[in-house]
Amino acid sequence: MAAAITSVAGYLPEDRLTNKDLEKMVDTSDEWIRTRTGIEERRILKDPTKATSDMGAEAVRALCSKSGLDPTDIDLIVCATVTPDMLFPSTANLIGHKVGATKAWGFDLSAACSGFLFALKTAAQFVENGTAKNVVVVGADKMSSIVDYTDRTTCVLFGDAAAAVLLQNDEGDCGILDSQLYSDGSGGDYLCMPAGGSLRPSSHETVDAKQHFIFQDGQPVFKAAVTKMADVSYEIMQRNNLTADDVAWLVPHQANLRIIDATQRRTGVPKDKVMINIQKYGNTTAATIPLCLHDWESQLTRGDNLILAAFGGGFTWGSVYVKWAYDGKK
Repeated sequence: MAAAITSVAGYLPEDRLTNKDLEKMVDTSDEWIRTRTGIEERRILKDPTKATSDMGAEAVRALCSKSGLDPTDIDLIVCATVTPDMLFPSTANLIGHKVGATKAWGFDLSAACSGFLFALKTAAQFVENGTAKNVVVVGADKMSSIVDYTDRTTCVLFGDAAAAVLLQNDEGDCGILDSQLYSDGSGGDYLCMPAGGSLRPSSHETVDAKQHFIFQDGQPVFKAAVTKMADVSYEIMQRNNLTADDVAWLVPHQANLRIIDATQRRTGVPKDKVMINIQKYGNTTAATIPLCLHDWESQLTRGDNLILAAFGGGFTWGSVYVKWAYDGKK
């Protein structure tokens, strides 16, 4: 059996943080941000009583409404996130409770910006082996909760969002057909949140040192991302004998427009077949790829070949080959 994406939905907070807003907060400019990242604005979940699970729950509710799936029929929820509501219980469990998925089990998966791809591959296996019929994969992050808005190198990059896909069996030739995923822990020091875990538990010292915010050493991260995301996308195409003409859409993680452009050039997919919404949302980490699928859903048709690609902290990276399973206009 093949695990296919049969529905997709997204959720975005209402509040927008524009480049002009950031000009008033840190030493930066709209031109500097746009030329280096491609970002113009990002969404922020400002309600202090709301967290990642609330955004994820909104996305899953929309998914159930669109697909006609009763939440009690969900078998499994896998949530890709690096901003869980808390270390435990899992955000997936909280999402399930909030949407009324009373018969589902679930867990979180942490792979930073590659999290959705890792979760998609993991979740697909439960459909493929017949142990689950309806599996929901959520990519959700409240990045504003771990961003230092006095650090101009990172605060311009990230936004908050959630998106979810429904995986079900496809009896035809559509579904998640191949994947290539990688991780390399030697890159962990270049992009991480230094404190809050068992290595550096929360303390006055770690808070004062701002170690509970994102830390990024930009140059090695950018260099690795440009090479690895582009190479793995080309690798998955070569392995499946796909030319650029065979690919309907390239769906890259929305971290930086220059990284996206490098991946587009490596694969040879025309620019008008590359999903790009970074200008509207910034980097929403695990939510970027499913948000693209949500935004472009109406342009997708059954049988379309999609190449999903991502690179994230850890380092983690990978690509997934998806043959789309339904006509989005319906």
